[in-house]
Amino acid sequence: MKPILMLGGTGKTGRRIASQLAARAIPVRIGSRGNTPSFDWNDRATWASALAGVSAAYISYNPDLAAPGASEAVGAFADLAVAMGVKRLILLSGRGEPEAQRAEDMLKRSGADWTILRCSWFMQNFSESFMLDAVLSGQVALPVGAVGEPFVDADDIADVAVAAFIDDRHIGQLYELTGPRLLTFAEAIKEIAEASGRDIRFVRLTPEEFSASLAEQQLPEDLIALLKMLFTEVLDGRNEHLSDGVSDALHRPARDFTDYARAVATSGVWGGAQ
Repeated sequence: MKPILMLGGTGKTGRRIASQLAARAIPVRIGSRGNTPSFDWNDRATWASALAGVSAAYISYNPDLAAPGASEAVGAFADLAVAMGVKRLILLSGRGEPEAQRAEDMLKRSGADWTILRCSWFMQNFSESFMLDAVLSGQVALPVGAVGEPFVDADDIADVAVAAFIDDRHIGQLYELTGPRLLTFAEAIKEIAEASGRDIRFVRLTPEEFSASLAEQQLPEDLIALLKMLFTEVLDGRNEHLSDGVSDALHRPARDFTDYARAVATSGVWGGAQ
């Protein structure tokens, strides 16, 4: 059996998908700079060797599909994959991001047997990503107001991706994946505080204050610009609605944020009550 190439295979969704596929005895090739063969989005000379001999690919663009140039890179990768006989491609995309939608269009034009997972903000950003340190510090400071976001669980995304790899009925489908209700970031932090038994505050920053705080952490300017755009433009209310993608794909409800928060609190990741 030919392996499935997992770009971003060590990330929040990729490692979950890889684990599920491995449990089904489906071989996986992790596409990363540290793997053999290596894969680097910034070095197109690595793409062909990563694609050689695989049956399908999961496309997760680093650092984010909203980044400038992402759509051209995804389009070029999809074209190469199809030319090499790898037609089954699943793209991790984002809601309300023009560059992400351009990447979706490039994928569709490539001639691939595509499935698109257009996702809201991940719940796991609070426990496995850049907001974890802030949660642990007791203060989450972001430039976002009372805008509702339908946070989605990365496990739900992985379940949909695995279903798409093993069932051809998902070919040509675009699934908008969200959680079952809207939460502001302040409300999400309140739920995390209650689940963990810790005092955690949400503080609203201005975009300028946010950029300055990231600069103090010595983040690269292009990453600061990307994060500022994600928190100010993408979270301007354009995504303040729910979608049925999880239930459409899996015939079950999407996981709720409260269930996620309680499970993570029990694991001890956030400290506090267990």
